[in-house]
Amino acid sequence: MRVLHQDTRTNEIKLLPETIDDLWHMSNLLDESDLVYAMTYRRKEDKGDKLRPERTEKIRMRLGIRLKKAEFHESDDRLRLLGEIESGPQDLGQHHTLMIGVGDAITIVKSEWKQTYLERIKRAVQASERPTVVFVAIEDTEAVIAVAREYGFKEVANITRNPEGKMYNTKSSDQTYLEDIINKVVPMATGEPLVILGPGFTKETLAHKIRERHPDLPSEVVIVSTGQAGMAGIHEAMKKGLGGKAVDNSRVARETRLVEELFSEIGSDGLFSYGMHSVRTAAESGAIRLLLVLDSCVRTEEVDILLKLVEGSRGEFMIISSLHEAGRKLESLGGVAALLRYRVE
Repeated sequence: MRVLHQDTRTNEIKLLPETIDDLWHMSNLLDESDLVYAMTYRRKEDKGDKLRPERTEKIRMRLGIRLKKAEFHESDDRLRLLGEIESGPQDLGQHHTLMIGVGDAITIVKSEWKQTYLERIKRAVQASERPTVVFVAIEDTEAVIAVAREYGFKEVANITRNPEGKMYNTKSSDQTYLEDIINKVVPMATGEPLVILGPGFTKETLAHKIRERHPDLPSEVVIVSTGQAGMAGIHEAMKKGLGGKAVDNSRVARETRLVEELFSEIGSDGLFSYGMHSVRTAAESGAIRLLLVLDSCVRTEEVDILLKLVEGSRGEFMIISSLHEAGRKLESLGGVAALLRYRVE
């Protein structure tokens, strides 16, 4: 993410999303009633016979809409912003949807920019400097290729080997299976850390062939043994903190480790708190070391008060994405939890 312009007098910030992660960050920055400007396409206003209007061509224009709803569509890599046109050359008061993709700059005007939102922008800018991690979770007959995003993991390919007979039926089927994986993953992993994981020895064979055929591949290749393959194997590696420095420093890995630490404290009846009432009590006592908040809960007034209490007592907070397993586990606790300095009755 790049900050193109910021004006504290008008409370407007212009942002340029450079990755899909940035679109997710933007979706969590936007609130209902924000004024959002972006370039878009809309049909040219027909000022002719209104009884029999003709279908006119779409033209490019800059519109400002009063936001009603923001939707992050991971499947098509788009951010949909729905609202009423408040600023522009035509159709004021009518409904319009801004379709924001990577490379589409938007200007956001708020009545007030909360500190948590400014921190999220700062985090998104810093995240753009970190490498994306590519995963291959492989077993004998199936491989899943995924990438680590700020909001979680995105599965990009699923490759299967024709399961004829037991294990590898022929050497050619084995070769074709691995070649399909290599052809798909090498362009993605150029310059990015690559983690190959799963049960058995197929992962070692794949890693050997990648190094053999692409000795100049400028990527760190890490091999991890897990009890499962597929997305389940990737989540297993994250929970155990496996995968090398680049993986462990990724946002989703840090979120996963913190949520696992929380559940470990719960399991041992240690220093924890969850649920709004209990966490509020701990925050007012200055007992919170680290506050964990689900991204879908950040916009509420209650959470805003919690964040101010925690910051006032020199505690820290982490916003957890609801789009991966750690986020779903936190959601089961009400979306708000904390690791404590000391026990609070």
